[in-house]
Amino acid sequence: MIVAFSVTPLGVGEEVGEYVADAVRVVRESGLPNRTDAMFTTVEGDWDAVMDVVRRAVAAVEERAPRVSFILKADIRPGVHDGITSKVETVDRHLAEG
Repeated sequence: MIVAFSVTPLGVGEEVGEYVADAVRVVRESGLPNRTDAMFTTVEGDWDAVMDVVRRAVAAVEERAPRVSFILKADIRPGVHDGITSKVETVDRHLAEG
């Protein structure tokens, strides 16, 4: 399972990076494969592990913000491992082929 999610604190002003860092820290410390970009953090693993990490990441932001907005998108495909990397490699291969 691959999950891309975004957690945004509301009511804390325009600078939210330190709050987002709290969520990303939870993901990185989980040991699950992950990537963070400007809009989403992507994490891969089995259902229970991924959803636990997402829940804890949202909770980390919720501890300091009066309100939290949360977006989640999941790709549930049994038997696929290292999808975070392999999906991007497939697109890159097609781009290289012209």
